[in-house]
Amino acid sequence: QVQLVESGGGLVQAGGSLRLSCAASGRTFSNYAMGWFRQAPGKDREFVAGISGSAALTYYANSVKGRFTISRDNAKSTMSLQMSSLKAEDTAVYYCAARDSVYLGRNIGEYAYWGQGTQVTVSS
Repeated sequence: QVQLVESGGGLVQAGGSLRLSCAASGRTFSNYAMGWFRQAPGKDREFVAGISGSAALTYYANSVKGRFTISRDNAKSTMSLQMSSLKAEDTAVYYCAARDSVYLGRNIGEYAYWGQGTQVTVSS
């Protein structure tokens, strides 16, 4: 099992940048593909970005492609999401998640472990 803790959320103006981090503890971090999801008020949780266990592969939702960058440091058991050109519609609680596979996934049901979430608010 792996435990996940997010950090780095906050309030930022539209067009600004923010970096989220996810610290993992437990088993070997590189054995888990990782993902970022978000949930806005009144909406379902949605996939944002995913990264394979080795970091060789990444995948992004169309809504964030070209603006967000996912990365991981397996030596430090951490994952990050660099968010740029933020928009009001990026406002949500962001969650990091781990999958019991090295292969990245895009569906919520593929991820067994979740952090508590961190709030990102983009003011327009």
